[in-house]
Amino acid sequence: MDAITELRDEHVALTQTADEVRRALRDGDRPTVLVHLTGLVSSLSRHVEREEAGIFTALREHGEFAEEVASLEGEHVSLDTAIAALDPEGDGFDDAVSRLLDELDVHIEREDLGIFPVSVVTLGASGWETVERAHADHPSNLSERTTR
Repeated sequence: MDAITELRDEHVALTQTADEVRRALRDGDRPTVLVHLTGLVSSLSRHVEREEAGIFTALREHGEFAEEVASLEGEHVSLDTAIAALDPEGDGFDDAVSRLLDELDVHIEREDLGIFPVSVVTLGASGWETVERAHADHPSNLSERTTR
């Protein structure tokens, strides 16, 4: 499914940006951390909109895996909360960013190995129409990333 492939490609891009943030943290390069973190947050926000409006909505409409979808949406909220709490001037900033990136890694793995494969075999034509409509309404940021 093209939609799932695209969401997974976005996960790869998010993971690559997270790795850039980690490298900058290790190097003590705060300006680079902030640049990459800002890009990560922007990309993550757009990605979450696509997931929730598309695959999550389609699964919920079909009465499939509602608890897992709710759990993943809760993780989205937790990630947003962690991002909002980041204080670049605070003493615990580096540790908070590292925890955020670790949580993101776990979340991405849960989606890639759980809800995405399940959706491929579960959703019917109307479910994929919901996903495609959401992806049209919330375009991927992958093309922007490759043109930089």
